[in-house]
Amino acid sequence: MAVRPRVLHVTQPVDGGVGAYVAMAAADQARRGWRVAVACPPAGPLAGDLAGSGVPCLAWEATRAPGAADVGQAARLARIVGEFGPDVVHLHSSKAGLAGRATLRGRVPTVFQPHGWSWLAARGVLAAACLGWERLAARWADLVVCVGEGEAALARRHGVPAELVVVRNGVDLRRFRPASPAERTAARAGHGIPEGTPLAVCVGRVTRQKGQDLLLSAWERVAARDGAARLVVVGDGPLLPELRARAVPRVHFTGDVSDARPWYVAADVVVLPSRWEGLPLTALEALATGRCLIACGVPGISELVSGAVGALVPPGDAAALAEALLLRLGSPSLAAAEGSAAVELAAGFDAGGSMDALAECTLGLLGVGTGNGRRRSRSRKISAERGFDEHCQMP
Repeated sequence: MAVRPRVLHVTQPVDGGVGAYVAMAAADQARRGWRVAVACPPAGPLAGDLAGSGVPCLAWEATRAPGAADVGQAARLARIVGEFGPDVVHLHSSKAGLAGRATLRGRVPTVFQPHGWSWLAARGVLAAACLGWERLAARWADLVVCVGEGEAALARRHGVPAELVVVRNGVDLRRFRPASPAERTAARAGHGIPEGTPLAVCVGRVTRQKGQDLLLSAWERVAARDGAARLVVVGDGPLLPELRARAVPRVHFTGDVSDARPWYVAADVVVLPSRWEGLPLTALEALATGRCLIACGVPGISELVSGAVGALVPPGDAAALAEALLLRLGSPSLAAAEGSAAVELAAGFDAGGSMDALAECTLGLLGVGTGNGRRRSRSRKISAERGFDEHCQMP
């Protein structure tokens, strides 16, 4: 096996946490001297990030939602794979996972990384169909990389017969560092937030998954009892016009921003009311900045948040979410103490360790360093033979 493997990452979406992850992984592997390319839609932030790191972006026009166009999208992906000639294809999220596994069917060593299972985004008959597909398609992935223990547990619970490896998400701790009081003052001034104003911030794509609609229901209760508190919803997405039209008091929508860190810095509390998650980068970014976190207790978040760093509330419970917000917005000392504990927790989620573990998974799949130079199909022995650290574990 060559020392410099050819790795093709495939993704749709190109924004949000998945886009950021793919950009980080591709850039890291390119720095290792690997021959890396990303097949993705050319419109959106990911293409620009790839250009900045010198990673080729191979145009793969794919829609986000499943539909009749999927057959043509799979055929285009097959052509891209044939032209690039990868040693490994790494599929990110449900659309790439569908097109890639249906097309390749194990003919090329394949890694699938769901970043949140497909059936969680659907309801009724479609959810059942998505789960059935994941059970079937597991045979066409040599390795399924889960970004957190919760994501792996969901696969086991729902009978997805995949070879699972947990490679926990990580963030750049040099960029997302604890915010000083002076930084906080400057960030608030830059955003027009007066000192002493209780501020909650929610960062993420404005979608049903991320639960901003639930947050607005909770905020109606907060606004009725705290006449000074403000909520800022950072991000863009399909639900943004609908949520703006609700006109909930003292809520500001920023739309898309290039850098969310100043909003974390300005916040007293960061809130994630998600309905489902993998292991959200926004949560790690907030914790690393030194902000307490209030979140719904869904898999992928519950493994991060405890009473030491914030509060978990029952999923979908707007009243409990409101009470957790009111407690911390009304008690700056509690929010600050939980923020200090958050920094200690985030220290275990450095992006460098996560990328090292992902690279080791990829090389182990190809048999590099195992002494026989052959591909390891269904690589259950990787963790024992290659000594993964805490970032990369066989569950």
